[in-house]
Amino acid sequence: MSRQMTGAKMVVQALKDQGVDVVFGYPGGAVLPIYDEIFQQNDIRHILVRHEQGAVHMAEGYARSTGKPGVVLVTSGPGATNAVTGMTDALMDSIPVVVLTGQVPTFMIGTDGFQEADTVGITRPCTKHNWLVKEPEKLADTLHQAFHVATQGRPGPVLVDIPKDVQFATGPYRGPREASLGHYKPKVKGDLDKITALVEMMEKAERPIFYTGGGVINSGPGASQLLRELADATGFPVTSTLMGLGAYPASGKNWIGMLGMHGLYEANLAMHGCDLMINLGARFDDRITGRIADFSPKSKKAHVDIDPSSINKVIHVDLAITGDVGHVLEDLLKVWKARGRKVNKAGLTKWWGKIEQWKLKSCLSYKNSDKVIKPQYALQRLEELTRGRDRYVTTEVGQHQMWAAQFLGFEEPNRWMTSGGLGTMGYGFPASIGVQIAHPQALVINVAGEASWLMNMQEMGTAVQFRAPVKQFILNNERLGMVRQWQELLHGERYSHSWSESLPDFAKLAEAFGARGRKVDKPKDLDDAIQEMLDYDGPFILDVLVEKHENCFPMIPSGKPHNEMLLGDASTEGAIQSGGAVLV
Repeated sequence: MSRQMTGAKMVVQALKDQGVDVVFGYPGGAVLPIYDEIFQQNDIRHILVRHEQGAVHMAEGYARSTGKPGVVLVTSGPGATNAVTGMTDALMDSIPVVVLTGQVPTFMIGTDGFQEADTVGITRPCTKHNWLVKEPEKLADTLHQAFHVATQGRPGPVLVDIPKDVQFATGPYRGPREASLGHYKPKVKGDLDKITALVEMMEKAERPIFYTGGGVINSGPGASQLLRELADATGFPVTSTLMGLGAYPASGKNWIGMLGMHGLYEANLAMHGCDLMINLGARFDDRITGRIADFSPKSKKAHVDIDPSSINKVIHVDLAITGDVGHVLEDLLKVWKARGRKVNKAGLTKWWGKIEQWKLKSCLSYKNSDKVIKPQYALQRLEELTRGRDRYVTTEVGQHQMWAAQFLGFEEPNRWMTSGGLGTMGYGFPASIGVQIAHPQALVINVAGEASWLMNMQEMGTAVQFRAPVKQFILNNERLGMVRQWQELLHGERYSHSWSESLPDFAKLAEAFGARGRKVDKPKDLDDAIQEMLDYDGPFILDVLVEKHENCFPMIPSGKPHNEMLLGDASTEGAIQSGGAVLV
């Protein structure tokens, strides 16, 4: 049964019916009717951000850490355009976000009215789908469709643009069960014949590998559990993309580390040398593949993905299974068990022997110092002092992001939030607030670089206002570290604008916002500083002054295959020296 109500009230009612408990937003003229309805209820909490980009990143952090869609409410014009970076980030990393934007009244659309922008046109390339609702009769169904599209299949951001007169107008409201959700019904069950064919390939493989991505995490905790069961039962090694960390535990016996441009030596060589690669919910992005012509040249390739457009898009595979990773893994385990749990034991034993030899390279080794804090050491101490706690980690983008992926261990899914596909500087701080709002009692740490953190520093006001005790762990090298590293190794040490001048005192900046901060520059003081950060019950900025010219290794140079890596000179001897690194 439908009920009559204003468009603004429909928005709030739809959010309630979809189970939304928090909205990240910023008011403006074109959404004031909706804000008026928010004021008159207590079921949905509104988090007032300081910038609309921050709102979307907060919603991403909320979504990534809970598995529920994040919701954003912003006004027309600049409110919508400021949200574009966040939506593009969510699209690249498959994060379910519902963005609601105000729009000028329908009769003003196309007149260049105050704060008018073609929001649907602008956001079409950076959303999974978007809608402009011109009739109040269509608003309720559209809102429910938006949640359906954002969360089903490969998740992603959607946008609903709502003119102001539609918010004032009265129309019929229907709940999610009565609403028409359209024809979007992604295939979730994999083809059983193809799954059986994959099992046959697994039974014969001598050098298999599970290559896992964010799709395992997006499928839900059941998929991660099934992955663990399958990997442990078969004895196959497991590697992961940046977005898939935590799907298989870092302490698991089959874990060989992250692969890719800054992945581990053993993971990259295993990918290069395997004879069966099983891709579970990853998209063969360029940070993983390196030179496509030489990517995993000796392997049969299988790809499981819920998004059919991702299959054969970059790497041609021998076996494609379209479906939800969790459903496919469930059937894969059943078939494998029914056929006698067979694997090539002799081949696997030899394969693991080779992997163990590669591990001896100790590719994450570095030369520590008792005079200056090395960034790797800072993250090792952070890992040691927070291991076992109810911990969530977000990151900004750059060297610190890669070091965090290398030196922090994740035992569970949904504990690691980072910008992978778009590489958005300024993501981590607002994302940490979104995570903290979702998990108020948890320890939430944002691993940052000073340059990236400054991109959305204004959200410190949000953290303080809403008592989100997020910890900002800034590895401050006074450089745009990753840019500087590329300039050193690939551009003849011409450091064009890759340093930071006039940096703030981050500890004083924290105090200016009503939070607390501390600066530390000596290795002997680091543990005490980290403990002070952890013990404080509010937002905290720890400014860790680190070695200015430390490089992040391993590194696959741009355009090179997996078996051509630069390693730090502490991890191997007798190899070719190249720019403070060794080429192996």
